[in-house]
Amino acid sequence: MPTETLRVLVVGAHPDDCDLKAGGVACKYADRGHDVLFVSMTNGAAGHHELAGQTLVQRRRSEAVASADVAGVEFEQFDIPDGRLQPSLEHRERLIELVREFRPDLVLTHRPNDYHPDHRYTAQLVRDAAYLVAVPNICPTTPALDENPVFAYLSDTFDRPYPFSPDVVVDIDDVVERKFEMLDCHESQMYEWLPFVEDDLENVPDDPDARFEWLRDGGLPHVEALTDVADRYRDCLVERYGEDAETVEYAEAFEASEYGRPLTDEVAERLFPF
Repeated sequence: MPTETLRVLVVGAHPDDCDLKAGGVACKYADRGHDVLFVSMTNGAAGHHELAGQTLVQRRRSEAVASADVAGVEFEQFDIPDGRLQPSLEHRERLIELVREFRPDLVLTHRPNDYHPDHRYTAQLVRDAAYLVAVPNICPTTPALDENPVFAYLSDTFDRPYPFSPDVVVDIDDVVERKFEMLDCHESQMYEWLPFVEDDLENVPDDPDARFEWLRDGGLPHVEALTDVADRYRDCLVERYGEDAETVEYAEAFEASEYGRPLTDEVAERLFPF
């Protein structure tokens, strides 16, 4: 067990976002006895072509809870409609209170330049909360943090206004099977909605085992893209792990935000102890 228990908060826009971008490191933290909380800013009510309303909300929440159980982490969800998230003062204050209650050492979230408005506004809300979590007169009924946590961005492939530039790249080969098991829990997304969006629904196998292998082998572009992270940032992996990193297949990458506590080399070594 670690001598220090880290507290890591991952804030995604939708119930499966944390899993896709940070599922591997979540497993690593949990395996070492650290505390991880996944948060979805929306309820996922728009993410399907056939289901809707509370039926879909309840299904997606159940999927997210099952996925979190695979990793050994906790999951919370805001009851904000999918596709209708706004960077409002009300939502900012709810997030400030959540951050203060969890008291994280590290907060991970989307970058503000992203294709989905829920992702962009989640990023803005987290950035807007960053400094204020340590200001006592903001949301005074919830005790302020003594200092700002480190805030960092989850990886993406968007280039404008600037491309993702990682400060930490983590080898997740040892936990990648569990990450795929986490994604497998999100049946409504991995095997229904996202294949529908990609016009590939007819190619999803019916058999659960075959379906998992289809997902594992890159049948879904959203998941196939996960294999590119190690190759894109191979130099960072080699710098971190040495020549053995030349054979790493799966990685997760994180870029420090300038809005939180500085991610110095010493702090990065403490917050990413693997």
